[in-house]
Amino acid sequence: MLTPASGVRVYIATGSTDMRKAINGLSILVESRMKLEAFSGQIFVFSNRRRNMIKLLYWEHNGFCLWQKRLERERFRWPESAEEVVRVSSRQLRWLLDGLELVQGRAHRQVQYRSVT
Repeated sequence: MLTPASGVRVYIATGSTDMRKAINGLSILVESRMKLEAFSGQIFVFSNRRRNMIKLLYWEHNGFCLWQKRLERERFRWPESAEEVVRVSSRQLRWLLDGLELVQGRAHRQVQYRSVT
């Protein structure tokens, strides 16, 4: 299971990507199409047209890591956006990988306090 470290940003390429691309091809897409730095340590997420495969690319210390998940029967709930790149949280990435929508409408509201007294 992939669990991003605290502070790691996750960027989704909203269109479809040719899944024949490996590390070199995807890292070029990160810099040319997404206009982001491939060596930043952030996670970049790509999907094929059928939405049954996802690839994650990220730089870790001294090399690229490429992680892939292929669904046998279902489809990922890929975000629709006019933007080419959507930034999501680590939690939303987990939802996406688990087959959920990126925006969950039924969660408890967040409560913030300034003091315990």
